[in-house]
Amino acid sequence: MMYPKIPLAQTVVQLCKAKQIKHIIISPGSRNAPLTIGFTNDNFFKCYSIVDERCAAFFALGIAQQLQEPTAVVCTSGSALLNYYPAVSEAYYSKIPLIVISADRPEHLIGIGDGQTINQKHVFENHILFSANLKLDLKEESNVPVTGDLPIIKNLENKFERFLGLQKDIQSFNAEAINTAINLAMKKSGPIHINVPFDEPLYETTDKLLIIPEAINEPSEPSLIDYAVIMSCVDDWHTAKRKLILVGCNTPNSIEQKWLDKLSEDESVMVMTETTSNLHHSSFFPSIDQVIAPLDEEEKQQLQPDILLTFGGLIVSKKIKALLRSYKPKQHWHIDTEGANDTFFCLNKHIVATPNDFFETFLSKIAHGEKSSYKNNWTLIKQERLRKHQLYVDQIPFCDFKVFDILVKSLPNNSILQSGNSSAIRYLQLFNLNKTVEVYCNRGTSGIDGSTSTAIGCASVTSKQTVFITGDLSFFYDSNALWNNYIPKNFRIIVINNQGGGIFRILPGNKDSETFDNYFETTHNLNAKHLCRMYGLEYESVSNENDLKQKLTTFYSNGMAPKLLEVFTPRLVNDKILLDYFDFIK
Repeated sequence: MMYPKIPLAQTVVQLCKAKQIKHIIISPGSRNAPLTIGFTNDNFFKCYSIVDERCAAFFALGIAQQLQEPTAVVCTSGSALLNYYPAVSEAYYSKIPLIVISADRPEHLIGIGDGQTINQKHVFENHILFSANLKLDLKEESNVPVTGDLPIIKNLENKFERFLGLQKDIQSFNAEAINTAINLAMKKSGPIHINVPFDEPLYETTDKLLIIPEAINEPSEPSLIDYAVIMSCVDDWHTAKRKLILVGCNTPNSIEQKWLDKLSEDESVMVMTETTSNLHHSSFFPSIDQVIAPLDEEEKQQLQPDILLTFGGLIVSKKIKALLRSYKPKQHWHIDTEGANDTFFCLNKHIVATPNDFFETFLSKIAHGEKSSYKNNWTLIKQERLRKHQLYVDQIPFCDFKVFDILVKSLPNNSILQSGNSSAIRYLQLFNLNKTVEVYCNRGTSGIDGSTSTAIGCASVTSKQTVFITGDLSFFYDSNALWNNYIPKNFRIIVINNQGGGIFRILPGNKDSETFDNYFETTHNLNAKHLCRMYGLEYESVSNENDLKQKLTTFYSNGMAPKLLEVFTPRLVNDKILLDYFDFIK
């Protein structure tokens, strides 16, 4: 077996192996050659080569998101590292264990005008759990100072012993820093950065493993729930007549069904779920905006909960955030093992636990509380909204809204849906999805920049079919995502092309001006046909309802290559149809 000759490179690779970090996404470069040699020559690792570092990092994020395990990205020195930043910030806010490993120049070459050098230490300072800035290995010819008038041979012996001692200290420091960083990524589920300085020569190899660093694994801590906090919650829960549970981004199958069933039995509890929550129950309230957008002031007051209980990740719906900030609950409790966002400016309890552990302890102590019509009243409203929703869909012309209605109904059972951000995820929020479909979206920072890469990373490590629905701007922005050899043949992309950033037409502002067209909506006449030809995807396009339905009958079936379906919708009607929808269902 071939190893890099540099001890530090061996240390990084061997500790990644010991920590079971299997998936390594490498972007080409010279300074990271020792790491590339180490990872690619060990069959334990599954290595990927992706040229564009921004795409590579989001691809890695998609793998980590799907497998729920750390995934590493490896790059050369200089600006290459900065291209990881969008994915690093997404991993930080979405709590995804992304391991960033960057090669660096020796410290004496930084800040003197040498090529491909920037200040790489702590470069992700505000969006990282830990930065491990490693130390350069000593070379045997290093000038270690020697003092005294000892004979030459004695001087050489002392110099060699001092060299070994210093190198041992460096090795110990580096191994401890790497262990600390990776352990933190695993424990807290977030990104860490390991910065690795290398001096030339970079390409030398050896058949000997020179370093066997000790992998220090932190013992798993038992889940400790503060029973005093639980009992105070129980007392308040019993007396409250209006309890609202709001669930944000949530990993599929992470909440036991028995707790969902138990919550559904309480007539004073209303459970609102977002599309990204991956929770389903006939008594819950998906499509949040559909329920609350048409409410008048009196109805909003009637919805205002005594207790708001939240768990899961960030919330998509701007309307529920606005409502609960204006009509604040008397209490807001959030369940999470690490932290709690004060999203509605009224957080008063952070329950340090997993939702399963909390509900197991909490619900066993809950008896029937006071009589309440809270859920039943809103269930009637939900049913009426659904009736009006279908009436509206049946009468509107071909548009974005109509397209999403058709797409949601077409998704294959037991598939994975990756959603683009901006308008794509907001339209999906208005529809009830097949409960066998798992839904993912980069909602940590809600950016459009890496959705395609994330979806492809996800698709590369799952046996389930992955379907990616996105808008045109997001797709073209991340078109380098297609520049890799890891897209499975059953991967499907659906691009809704409304010739610009259609969501901006929904927002307040003057829509009939050159400034709006150029700098907000950014209108264009691009299509994905030639991109698909260049990257080897099967391409089809439609621009009406009948063709869309016909194409979808075979779109998900097996083929010789990944497929992309581009759906062209009329740019100037989408915003009016969406805004009129909320008036119609009122």
